[in-house]
Amino acid sequence: MASEDFDAYDLPTASPPKPQQGHKKSWLELRNTARETRKLITRITPSTPSNFQFRNITTDLGKSFTRLYFLGVPEKGRDSTLLKVDIDDSSLPKSSSESGEQTSSSPFWMSPVFEKQPNPNAVPMSREEQLMRERKRLGTYGITSYEFQVEDGLFIIPANNSLYMCNDTLDVTDDPVEIPTLTYGARLDPKICPCNSDLVAFIHELDIWLTCLHSGKEIRLTHAHKGETRLEEDPLSAGVPGFVIQEEFDRYTGYWWSPLCQRLPDGRKLYHILYEEVDESDVEILSIFSPTGQEPNCTELYRYPKAGANNAYSNLKLLEVIISFNGPTTHVCDLQVKELTMKESLFEACPWGEYLSRAGWTPDGKYIYAVIIDRLQMRQAVMLISPSAFYDKGSKSSAPHIQCIYEETSEIWINVHDLLHFLPQTSEHEISFIYASEKSGFRHLYLMRSQLCTQKSGVIGHQIGQGDITENYVTCKVLSETAITSGSWVVLPKEMWVDESRHMVYFLGLLDSPLESHLFVARYDQPSGIIKLTQPGYSHAVQMSQDFSKFVTVFSSLQSPPQSTIYKIVHDGSGHVRSLQLGLLTPKIDTFGYTPPSLFQYPSRAGHISYGLYFLPRGCEPGKRYPTVLFVYGGPQVQMVNNSFKGQKFLRLHTLAAEGYVVIVIDGRGSNNRGLHFEGILKNHLGTVEINDQVEGLLWLASQTDFIDMSRVAIHGWSYGGYLSLMGLTQRSDVFKVAIAGAPVVNWELYDTGYTERYIGLPQSNPDVYKAGNVLSYIDMLPDYETRLLLIHGLIDENVHFRHSSVLINHLVTSCKPHQLQVYPNERHGIRNHEASEHYKTTVLKFLQDYL
Repeated sequence: MASEDFDAYDLPTASPPKPQQGHKKSWLELRNTARETRKLITRITPSTPSNFQFRNITTDLGKSFTRLYFLGVPEKGRDSTLLKVDIDDSSLPKSSSESGEQTSSSPFWMSPVFEKQPNPNAVPMSREEQLMRERKRLGTYGITSYEFQVEDGLFIIPANNSLYMCNDTLDVTDDPVEIPTLTYGARLDPKICPCNSDLVAFIHELDIWLTCLHSGKEIRLTHAHKGETRLEEDPLSAGVPGFVIQEEFDRYTGYWWSPLCQRLPDGRKLYHILYEEVDESDVEILSIFSPTGQEPNCTELYRYPKAGANNAYSNLKLLEVIISFNGPTTHVCDLQVKELTMKESLFEACPWGEYLSRAGWTPDGKYIYAVIIDRLQMRQAVMLISPSAFYDKGSKSSAPHIQCIYEETSEIWINVHDLLHFLPQTSEHEISFIYASEKSGFRHLYLMRSQLCTQKSGVIGHQIGQGDITENYVTCKVLSETAITSGSWVVLPKEMWVDESRHMVYFLGLLDSPLESHLFVARYDQPSGIIKLTQPGYSHAVQMSQDFSKFVTVFSSLQSPPQSTIYKIVHDGSGHVRSLQLGLLTPKIDTFGYTPPSLFQYPSRAGHISYGLYFLPRGCEPGKRYPTVLFVYGGPQVQMVNNSFKGQKFLRLHTLAAEGYVVIVIDGRGSNNRGLHFEGILKNHLGTVEINDQVEGLLWLASQTDFIDMSRVAIHGWSYGGYLSLMGLTQRSDVFKVAIAGAPVVNWELYDTGYTERYIGLPQSNPDVYKAGNVLSYIDMLPDYETRLLLIHGLIDENVHFRHSSVLINHLVTSCKPHQLQVYPNERHGIRNHEASEHYKTTVLKFLQDYL
């Protein structure tokens, strides 16, 4: 790619950069810069409340109020815990004139749910919990999740590799009590049975277990995992998705309680649990060196499917749990478990499918749903399965079948999402549901109505028990499809709330700007206007109450740290909807001493508007040019530039600005939330187009301002950003004087199937594409100066393995290319340890001071 294609902007005339004058800071002085910046950002960035749950309560005297539970850090606390506030329903205003009208500026009084909490840091985290934190990108400590049963006020809290329970009543809340167990090791992913809160399932050593809270009875429900010492001899798991599903499809659970239970004629109760059994027999085992590894040679073993290699095999099964009670339903006297399977598995019925991206039950418990996607992630289907499709190996199946109710294909790829809601079924011959699709180029909501085949109708096709299953058996007939939303903007993929009584759907989207997320509401039975319910000028993350009467938002802007506010939903007689602010959960923070980044936009040569941020150095002098760091991610699924507070997540960038650097962040083509075609430019082009867009934005900003010293520009990023930092130094060494590459992908053939193949297909089919995106293809283009490349990597990174860096280093040595290396022996893909994080930031400052 010729440099003149990106150098057409007229840069301001600048004299040659002068050598740095004066005192160079010592390591300790640079470390203090990192510390002071961290103190400032921590002071103005309070713990953001999360994991909200609403509960409507009526006292014995008939007074009604709403209790809101959430995770947060109490005043003068350090670790996250469970907090609550009470909202007096009798004092709430009855109407409002416009959405976002404020009626109270005083924060609600919040208090801990319990006085004495389990100390989650009392024992070392198990490897299973460490890895789950990596998959979820958790950076907080303390209580980080909980299960809640609204009717009884029951909490189940994972902590210390164990499970704790407590009940919140009107006046008294019990302190958490450890749920007794005979197991040894971590108990994870607890779930309360929706129709009997005495029953709690959990995962232990890759199998599903059940505990009965009051009787103390505990039983192992599945026996997939043997507990063998050798990983290769123990490939099965139950209720736990494989690595790729967790990391690349954001599904972290593999079992689901049925919403209904059945009383048998003899008085016993029948419960169902759908679960995923994963077989990793054909998945490659990798050995990763670890100073804390359990193996004799200090290694950790992982199943990891590389691009082009075998994936784990997934199968759905069903547990029948029959319980007889002695007296109250809390006293279990007998418990029987039966494992049911399908005559033919889901992927035998749909042989084109590769991944089970989503699964669960319809709200009425009548069907199981499964969302499957093919290996290249260009074909997707929503399947409906009757529980009768599962049978005991000792019995005969009764002509069950799997039905496809929706299918779509894409020439680019299909991004998975969580936007699926089944509406009440009014006919046995059809089903209606709300689903999201990017078929228009932007993710939007659709009301779907699909035909169901029944035995009575005589149109079920091949029955499972009567012959081979072919694709003709799994058919899809959509009766109607109505767009609820449309336009050149996106509905966000994680949250949707459907008020069936009013035929309304609430969702988060970017209608006004790709830089601000807001809560919207629209009718789905008669799509018309879309109403915004949150305050403009901020980006919002929202949780609705179960009765759709209230919502809580955590909102921020580039200038304003996160705040939390509770709103009431107001409906007038004409069907219009408004929101009314009730009060604050967290007060406004004094940001004295903080300098926010500035937003800029520019017309890209590709014909769209691109967005970026820049951080100015502390004490920036007009007309003075400063060394500049282009902080890059550049890959799909991530949006770096938006109107939200850039505090803790951008702490390293504030540290750079505090030390005298201009810092620039640009979202080029391929970034998230601009539509599928904007993101899809990366299809079969990883590593070959992103640097062009980054340099274009950098040069545009330099042409419009007078603070960038273009002779002293560094590129720095992590993960995909580390990959592009390397590509930037190979492709545009004329622009980037130094590169700092953190945890970089080097060779896509070493990365996992789900991510890599989505964007560049199979290596067997696209060898030229893989070669073009391989950093090793450009080793000879790296500079021959010892001051221009710093590699940083966590040694026990189980996502982008250290092997990427070691292979790169080997090629650098072979080609006699200079480089520097910083390894963190006890860090994974993200640097979580405080001391290691401080060392990393100081290392970056020292390298830039010495060589930029």
